[in-house]
Amino acid sequence: MKIAVLMGGTSAEREVSLASGLAVVKALREMGHDVRTVDTARGYIPQDQEGGLLPEGVHSAPPEELGATLELMALANVPELRDSEVAFLALHGGTGEDGTIQALLETAGVRYTGSGPLGSGIAMDKDISKRLLRDSQVPTLPWRVARAPDFTYDADTIEDLIGFPLIVKPSKQGSSVGLFVVNDPEELASAVREASQFDTEVMIERYAKGRELTVSVLGDQALPPVEIRPKKGIYDYHSKYTPGMTEYLCPAPLEEEMVAQMQAYALRAFRVLKLRGYGRIDFILAKEQLWCLEANTLPGMTATSLFPKAAAAAGMNFPELCERIVRAAAG
Repeated sequence: MKIAVLMGGTSAEREVSLASGLAVVKALREMGHDVRTVDTARGYIPQDQEGGLLPEGVHSAPPEELGATLELMALANVPELRDSEVAFLALHGGTGEDGTIQALLETAGVRYTGSGPLGSGIAMDKDISKRLLRDSQVPTLPWRVARAPDFTYDADTIEDLIGFPLIVKPSKQGSSVGLFVVNDPEELASAVREASQFDTEVMIERYAKGRELTVSVLGDQALPPVEIRPKKGIYDYHSKYTPGMTEYLCPAPLEEEMVAQMQAYALRAFRVLKLRGYGRIDFILAKEQLWCLEANTLPGMTATSLFPKAAAAAGMNFPELCERIVRAAAG
């Protein structure tokens, strides 16, 4: 099968996306496919140049912005993408995960992996997705949103409804980019200002200290949960992409009843957010109370990422997982 793997892009998660994409390219070639690499910021990357895309691996901080990049409409005219049978989206954040590129591919008549434009946009917008989760009886932590241009908020409401400590983060970002733990009211304004550099909306959310867990969904199947144990502080960008900073347990050591409840919530969230194909739903377990944090429509796809770990616990190796995702997209 002719497959174009889309990766890179211009979001703060560019390096993470390149790592995912290069891992998927290797896996799909192992499965015998004709795989082409397409950086959505640069265009087609010949096979002999793929090694230069991420020579130093993923750094412990997000990369600087790129300079001149490929126009979005020009992406649909890249020959190596247009004549592919499936586009495998190994994109994270920005136009790759908010539904924009999904809409472009639908207009171009190219099949692609993962959720459609609507589900992608809903899941990327944490404010909208939390409203839908709450209305569907999937427990989610209390929150408020500060919006551009002035990012104002009612300090009394924040203190009464949410309390301290709390989390401040961009409403439409991933990989914990721009995330801050705020311990007292004096720190809140500066945290909102910092987070506003990444988005026009900043979420202010209750901080629940507990066990960090995630459930991957593949089709209509909830995979074994993974527990995430940062060795220092919270599970932020630095903890995620610095080797040795986080321990992962899969399957997570939980009672069967708790596993079943979490998987049921994950499947409900997957449906209500209108997701398809595959994704990952993140939770926190605090004092025996499960809270759904967010949904990831295009989770990390390196061989050591959370989604592949869950698939391995269910008996699928990484190339088999990539193959199954491609086959679902091919219909």
